[in-house]
Amino acid sequence: MDTAQQLADRYVAVWNETDADARRTAIAALWAPEGEHYVGAREVRGYEALEQRIIGSHEKNVRDNGHRFRAVQDARTLRDVVTFHWEMLPADGETVQATGLEVLIVDPQGRIRIDYQFIV
Repeated sequence: MDTAQQLADRYVAVWNETDADARRTAIAALWAPEGEHYVGAREVRGYEALEQRIIGSHEKNVRDNGHRFRAVQDARTLRDVVTFHWEMLPADGETVQATGLEVLIVDPQGRIRIDYQFIV
């Protein structure tokens, strides 16, 4: 099983992934089959819905606006909960454009069952 920081780094990498097949494989490796993701009023469940959510964010933030995401090195675990912060930055710079907090509930295999995303 990954450490909390390894999970955070893998999680953020999926939102930056440009290759559709690699993204799909990463989603299946990170989330449980009926994994849930919540941000604001948006709710998605299952691999297909997660993929569409991630594609939408990728197209808007990475592809069209030239940003990248990175995990802050503050991931921690308490029982089945992993928390960490993330940052959105220009692809070629270090000026933070947005930040967020992830609260993940993982299954015994370390796959994400529930993903609560708070944009700060």
